Amino acid sequence: MEEVNESMVSEFIFLGLCDSREAQAFLLVIFSSLYLLTILGNIFIVLLITADLHLHSPMYFLLANLSFIDLCLSSVTTPKMITDFLKESKTISFGGCMCQIFFGHFFGGGEMVLLVSMAYDRYVAICKPLRYSSIMGQQKCIQLVMTSWIIGFVHSISQLVIIIKLPFCGPRELDSFFCDIPLVIKLACMDTYILKMLINADSGVLATICFILLLISYSYILLTVCHHSKDGASKALSTCTAHITVVVLFFVPCIFIYLCPLSITWMDKFLAVFYAVITPLLNPAIYTLRNKEIKNAIKRL
Repeated sequence: MEEVNESMVSEFIFLGLCDSREAQAFLLVIFSSLYLLTILGNIFIVLLITADLHLHSPMYFLLANLSFIDLCLSSVTTPKMITDFLKESKTISFGGCMCQIFFGHFFGGGEMVLLVSMAYDRYVAICKPLRYSSIMGQQKCIQLVMTSWIIGFVHSISQLVIIIKLPFCGPRELDSFFCDIPLVIKLACMDTYILKMLINADSGVLATICFILLLISYSYILLTVCHHSKDGASKALSTCTAHITVVVLFFVPCIFIYLCPLSITWMDKFLAVFYAVITPLLNPAIYTLRNKEIKNAIKRL
C-alpha cells in the first residue's frame, strides 16, 4: 500500500518574504539582478579557469568546482522565489519540495567538503611548498572533488530518507520562500522530536567536522608562516583572507539555520536569503577581486 503523505498533502504553500505587492515587485527586480550576476559570475570563472593555461593549477581547479557548486546551489531555490513574486498563490508540489531539500543539501554538503579541500591545498602550498607538486597532483585534485560530491550525496540522501516518509496531513504553509527540513518537519502529523535530533546530528556532524578542519588548517598555516618570517602573519593573512571570508560567509548562516536556530522569523528569512542567494554571488567576487592571477587572466582576454 502506498504511503499517504503525497495523497493527503500534494503541495505546500510558501508565505514568501513579504505580503506587500509593491515590496514583492521591488524584490523581483533585486533578486533577478542578483541571480543573473551569480550565474554570469560563476560561469565566467569556470570558463576563464578552463580556457587560461596559466590557471591550470590545483587551487584554480578547486575554485572552478566551487563556482560550479555555487551556480547549482543558487539555482535550487532562487528561480522559484523569483517566479513566485509574480504569483498570488505561491505553491510547490510535494515532489518539488523534496527535490529542493535533496539538491539544497547535496550542493551545500558538497561545498562544505570542497572548502576543506581548498584549505588543504593552501596548507600544502604554504607549509610544504617543496612537495606541493607531488602531493597536489591531478589525481589528488580529482579525488578531493569526487569526495566532496560523494559526501554531499550521502548527507543529502540520509536527510531525504528521514523526511520523505513522514505523514503530512494537516497544515501545509511554510513561512519561507523555499523548502527546507527545519520548516517542513514542523508540518508532519506526528511527534518529530527524535527525528529533529537525528537530522540536527546529521547536519551538525558534517558542519562541525568541516569547520574544525578549516580552523585547524588556517591556524596551522598562520603559525607556520609566522615561525619562518617576521611579517609572516600579514603574508598568511593576505594569502588566506579570501578563503577565510568565504568560509565565514558560508558557515555562519548554516550554524544559525540548522545547529542553533534563532526561531525569529525575519532573521531566519534573512539568513536563508543570505545562504541561498548572496553567498553564491559573493564567492566569485571575493576570489576575483583579491586574486592577482585571476585579474591578469582577465586582462589577457
